[in-house]
Amino acid sequence: MHRRAWFWWLTLLAIWLLATLWDRSWLAADHSIPDWDEADYLNSAVDHGRALGLLPGGGWPGWDGLLDLSPKIPPLASLVNGSIMALVGDRPDQAVGGLAVWHGLLLVVVACWGRQLVSPGFGLLAAALTALLPGLAELRLVFTLDLSLAATTTLALWLLGRWQAPQGGLWRQSLLAALAVAAAVLVKQSALLVLLGPCCWAALRGLGQPGRRLQALAALAVVLAVCLPWLHHNWITTIGGTNRAVIESAAAEGDPAVFSLTSLLWYPRLWPQQLGLPVLAIALIGGLVGLLPVLRDPQRRWQPLAALRRPVRQLPTGWPWLIGCSLSGWVLITLSPNKDPRYIAPLLPLLALLLARGWWSFGLALRQRGGPRLAAAALVAGLGSTAAAVAQPRTDAIARRQVSPLPQVMATLNRIQPGQPLTLLVLPGVSDLNDHTATFYGRLQGGQVLARSLGRNPADHALVLQRAEWLLLATGDQGHRRGVVRQLSRQVRQDGRFERVAQWPWSKGRQVELWRRTPSAPPVPPFDRSFIAMASGLADGPQGLARVFEAIGPQHQLDAHFLYQRRVEDWARQRLGRDPNDIEALWSLTLLAILQERPQQTEQWLARLERLLPDNPWPAAYRSAVLLIDWKPWPAGQVARTHPRHGQEPVLQGLADLAAVVGGDLTAIGSARRTLPQAYARIDQALKDPPGKAQSADAPPGQKP
Repeated sequence: MHRRAWFWWLTLLAIWLLATLWDRSWLAADHSIPDWDEADYLNSAVDHGRALGLLPGGGWPGWDGLLDLSPKIPPLASLVNGSIMALVGDRPDQAVGGLAVWHGLLLVVVACWGRQLVSPGFGLLAAALTALLPGLAELRLVFTLDLSLAATTTLALWLLGRWQAPQGGLWRQSLLAALAVAAAVLVKQSALLVLLGPCCWAALRGLGQPGRRLQALAALAVVLAVCLPWLHHNWITTIGGTNRAVIESAAAEGDPAVFSLTSLLWYPRLWPQQLGLPVLAIALIGGLVGLLPVLRDPQRRWQPLAALRRPVRQLPTGWPWLIGCSLSGWVLITLSPNKDPRYIAPLLPLLALLLARGWWSFGLALRQRGGPRLAAAALVAGLGSTAAAVAQPRTDAIARRQVSPLPQVMATLNRIQPGQPLTLLVLPGVSDLNDHTATFYGRLQGGQVLARSLGRNPADHALVLQRAEWLLLATGDQGHRRGVVRQLSRQVRQDGRFERVAQWPWSKGRQVELWRRTPSAPPVPPFDRSFIAMASGLADGPQGLARVFEAIGPQHQLDAHFLYQRRVEDWARQRLGRDPNDIEALWSLTLLAILQERPQQTEQWLARLERLLPDNPWPAAYRSAVLLIDWKPWPAGQVARTHPRHGQEPVLQGLADLAAVVGGDLTAIGSARRTLPQAYARIDQALKDPPGKAQSADAPPGQKP
């Protein structure tokens, strides 16, 4: 038995090694550059690797600083990927090769699940099919979160199924399942689409059994304890990012209506491409072969219908759970408005297990009729045809790849200003040349070049010409907003304040040009003084906030490293050292804390301003809002209610009632229905007639302009 177990694990290792070597050979021949999504995830992995001190160019930023790095998508996959990049390298091919770790986890889970369902041999067959499915094989070459999401959700479903099974119910099983569920959610919040139905089913069954009730509650506590710190820190940006990625993207891309027939069939129509025709054909034949003896026997003819009516009783142990998880995940993913072939990836391993059952039946039938050699030959032929179906599109993709000039651009920048934090404005916006890919190449091996895309709005052109230091231009088709980008490119080329540093050939006869502000050009006025003036303008209420929102976004595109923030903070603390009641310094530190998403610091600075400005309702309003955002409704309500202007200021009244409702006082709902519209109207009216914009000047932050 011991020898058989070792042989089983060695065979599984061989499957993983063959798939990994196959992927590495393709990556060695391919010279593509990451597109927007890939570069975004690569940048996140680099951020987290640097934060852990594993990659050059960074260091431990503290717990809050670590959570800052994942404002929209949870950090677990980036933490793991950044750690892997420290071992295998941070170049694109090396980083993509690190996905083999996630693939190995997926194969282990599928093989163990298959061994539990049928036999050890069935587990190996399911793992082999998982390695060969075109939809999953493609994800091993694309640096996204889909493969890690598929691995962690499959692990969570398998462990959850073991706990909820009749022979389960162990404390160890419940805690392992809870940790796996939390891990999947911390890879990507869309894991809930796959896990929500099975988790609810398992929880309800567990709560209904006295022996498992405490285990279910403890598992829920573990999931919340692991996931809530990230969600508490980033819940606003997570909601905003999810809305853009799901609702707005679906509308922009013209995805079908959720309940339409097109939507319901959107993912099943992809099965031939994602599962492969050979896999589907053999599984279908095997299913029919398995049903023939049942259909021929009059006494067993109605067993399939009975299995549909009572699957838990009629189907073999474990299969109802697998089928239920697959159906639940498909329904919830289909109900998501935004459609993409990658979104169904977490269900592909489950489908591989279901399809493997058809292959297994087909192999058993051949073995009964022709012996084990015929069955083995048919298995090898089926796996070979599946591998060939995957290899063809891979080969075609290599032939279409182009070499990018971005590595040469970054080498030039690092040669001119080595090791210095730079912001490069990238005007082109195509899949292989954009600010995301430029940022990734700019930070290889500890580089400090961050790329941004300011300039695709004509209103920003004057600001770009006034304050930009480095720009990357191109000729020919430049992707998004072609006319606007050409206009700004022409202005830069004709402006005497800029000079071309170098140019490189791009694809389709196009050229890429690196431009910089000339040393003889007038110095760029620092943003510090403008920031201080805007911060003081927060005392005006909504008008001041409007000025901040209008100016801070473009400035952060021009200064992606936020270098001005350190200068302003040093200036403000020096001022407070001389005068603890310096209003201007306190407003500056308040705005810095808001932008850095530090609610506790923001609340402390606002409390001091509230004491110094007792007749101004806005420090209290901001403070109450910050406490609400920080999940502290009771202190938020107290701040709003106890301010002297509470009776005259609708915003304070609305915040007090909202805090009461959020804090559990349902009797305040009636009052909130009256005061919240009044608060909204108060803010809307204030924004319609804002005062003059904050003054900008060239004076250093220690002096008045």
